Amino acid sequence: MDQADFPTALRGLLVADFSRVLAGPLATMLLGDLGADVVKVERPGTGDDTRAWGPPYVEGESAYYLAINRNKRSIVLDLKTASGRHAARRLAEKADVIVENFKPGTMERLGLSYEELSKANPGVVFCTVSGFGTKGAGASLLGYDFIVQAVGGLMHITGPEPGEPTKVGVAVADVLTGLFATNAILAALLARSSTGKGQRVEVDLMSCLLAGLVNQASTYLTTGESPQAIGNRHPAIAPYEMFAAADRPLVVAVGNDGQFAALAGVLEMDWLSSDERFATNPARVVHREELSELIGQKLRLRPAAVWIERLEAARVPSGLVNDIGEAFALAERLGLDAVVRVGGVVGRGSLAQVADPMRLHSSPVSYRRQPPRLGEHTDEVLRQLGL
Repeated sequence: MDQADFPTALRGLLVADFSRVLAGPLATMLLGDLGADVVKVERPGTGDDTRAWGPPYVEGESAYYLAINRNKRSIVLDLKTASGRHAARRLAEKADVIVENFKPGTMERLGLSYEELSKANPGVVFCTVSGFGTKGAGASLLGYDFIVQAVGGLMHITGPEPGEPTKVGVAVADVLTGLFATNAILAALLARSSTGKGQRVEVDLMSCLLAGLVNQASTYLTTGESPQAIGNRHPAIAPYEMFAAADRPLVVAVGNDGQFAALAGVLEMDWLSSDERFATNPARVVHREELSELIGQKLRLRPAAVWIERLEAARVPSGLVNDIGEAFALAERLGLDAVVRVGGVVGRGSLAQVADPMRLHSSPVSYRRQPPRLGEHTDEVLRQLGL
């Protein structure tokens, strides 16, 4: 059965996307993948900031922008003008979902606040994305992912060792916030199905990052002590780290004593699992340095691929440290369908994109539109709004 024969989960929903950069656009793209009609409202001239975040560019569009804006229609509105605000209001009054990440107070000044819009559109789900909340001292702060990774504690626990704080190699605070925003919006839509009323939804980068610290945050909250950076090791599991093989690095992630015994067998060091220093995970964590040295000496004797084959056969969690190209090649070998080509349009060929990882078997995601050119659908949308 062709994908087109299945109904998408959010078919018929209209999303007015006033957001830009990453967290908001990621959330609205996911809603678009699920079938919603997403109208991306952009400022004249420059549009979304990420359009200029390059190189690299693909036929004039930055790879960054292309990553998070498929399944949307772009309209240009000058919200500094009465006509632009009028069109934005018409769109918002018809929308099922509104997503915005302006500075706190901006939507109110534009006459597009939740309080105003919900009078004409009581079913609207109004999602605000901010850096540090919309009230209190955080409302005036600019929320950039790098800043949030720093002040939110993530950099403190990331890096080779204490004293060398390191950011994660992708804007993970933004990504977490986009995912939390999507969850909150879908929950609000589900609540609307029984109450008939929408609601205001708020997410902020700082809170989402703190929630994303999971066990590390729990360690602080239960002990009062802040975790430290320990490189590629795990604070509470051993061996759970990177090792150098004869030719390239690999990682081993032993989660229980049975897996450790299997690892010892692969290394032809069965005595490790009966040694009181290493017999249990708590003991292995205490004696981590000794254990790491013993394992490392053995792994350096053979190429990484040889070890991975043996470790996988023994059901020991392990893997090569791949670059991104190798990661996509692995996903293809595993049958994960991690890449999708979004169909070509006039003046542009088909576009390779990361596939949406959500697998809905009865109402699957769909890939209907490439990321739009700036203002590509302005006339079309304004006609539909009767303007």
